[in-house]
Amino acid sequence: MNDGDSVLLPHGGYERLRSYRVAEAVYDATVVFCDRFIDKRSRTHDQMVQAARSGVRNISEASGAAATSRKTELKLTNVARASLADELLKDYKSFLLHRGLRVWHKDSPEALAMRERLRHDAAPNLPPAAPGVVRLTGLAGLAAFVGEAEAELAANAMLCAVNQAAYLLRRQIDSLDRRFRAEGGFTERLHAVRTAARADDGDAPVCPLCGEPMRKRTARQGAHAGKAFWGCSGYPQCKGVRDADAGRERTERSDESDQSNRSE
Repeated sequence: MNDGDSVLLPHGGYERLRSYRVAEAVYDATVVFCDRFIDKRSRTHDQMVQAARSGVRNISEASGAAATSRKTELKLTNVARASLADELLKDYKSFLLHRGLRVWHKDSPEALAMRERLRHDAAPNLPPAAPGVVRLTGLAGLAAFVGEAEAELAANAMLCAVNQAAYLLRRQIDSLDRRFRAEGGFTERLHAVRTAARADDGDAPVCPLCGEPMRKRTARQGAHAGKAFWGCSGYPQCKGVRDADAGRERTERSDESDQSNRSE
C-alpha cells in the first residue's frame, strides 16, 4: 500500500490475492502429502516441499519489492509461477506415473469436479458425505483431504490445485506487464512526484538572504501554525522566510527564527 503523495509505488496486500491463498494451500498440503507418501530421507521430499514454499514466499516478496521495482516484482512473481508449474507440478505427475497410478485428464469428470471445489474456500451446497468417504470440501480443506485420501486421489487433487495457482500467477504476470507498459516503474514515479511537488510550489521565489530557491512549507506551531509560507531550501543553514499570502520578505537572522518552528 501507499498514499497518493508517497514516492513509493503501490505495494503490499498480497494476502488478499487469490494466487497467494491458493499457493499457500498448496504449500501446506504438499508438506502433508510428502510426509505421508514420500520417504523423508529422499531428496524428492525436500525438493517438493521447497518448490511449494518457493511458490508462496516469492509472491509475498514480490509484493514488498513492488514499492521500488516493477522489474523485481515481475521477476519474483514469475519465480513463484515457475516453482509451481515447472517443478512441483512435474513432481506430482512423476509420483503418479512411477507408481502406475492414473493421471486425470484436465477435462475428465473427476478433474472438473475437483477444480470446481478448489475455486472456493468452502464449496457451497455439498450434500452430506457418506460414512467413511473422504471428500474435499474446498481449498481450505485441501491439506486435511490430502492427509486422508488414497495416493491417486490426493496426488490428482494436488495437480488440480497447483495448476490453479500457476494459472492465477500467469494472469497476475500479464496484469503486471500491462501496468508497467501503461504507467512505467519507479523511475517514472520519482519524476512524477517531483514534478507534482514543483507544480504545488508554483513559481517559487528566491531567498532574500542567500538567493537560493525557496520551498513552500506549513508552519507547525506558534502564531502562524497551519499557515503556508516560503522557506529557504538551504534551511537550517539559511533561515530566510517569505510570507506566502502577501509576498512580504522577512529576514530574521536570529537563532530563534520563525522557520525553526516550521516544517515541511
